[in-house]
Amino acid sequence: MSPAPSAEKPLAGLEEIKKNYPASSAALMPALYEARRQFGWLSPEALSAVADALNLPKAAVRSTASFYGMFNQGKTGRHLVRICTNVACMVLGAGSVLEKLEARYGLTPGGTSRDGRFSLAVTECIGACDKGPAMLVDDDMHTDLTGERITEVLERYE
Repeated sequence: MSPAPSAEKPLAGLEEIKKNYPASSAALMPALYEARRQFGWLSPEALSAVADALNLPKAAVRSTASFYGMFNQGKTGRHLVRICTNVACMVLGAGSVLEKLEARYGLTPGGTSRDGRFSLAVTECIGACDKGPAMLVDDDMHTDLTGERITEVLERYE
């Protein structure tokens, strides 16, 4: 994770992103993804840098970022684990996956593992209802999870 953007280290790539859209407001979501990719989270400085680069009101950028669950606005572990807790995933066993995460890694929703490797967020839907329980680790989708398989998946992430 890099430090937040500053005058010395601006948010890179926003000019290139803007070129792909007819209006700067249309580039907001890709710009937020890029800021998250570069800095690991959306700090107030990162949100201001996006607003300035796109010439958008800071409040509009902040409200968009806070609306979507994939844009974390607090520091996280090296990897953000998002578990779907919608009805389909819960019926298919997301509860046991959450129990395994707490037992094995000390992770509870909103928390970070003791070693700083993972942070856990629960989310309503990640679009894998037919393959639940499902989770995202960073941007990687993992489906058909079990309490046992969760360890196998997470051990791939340093």
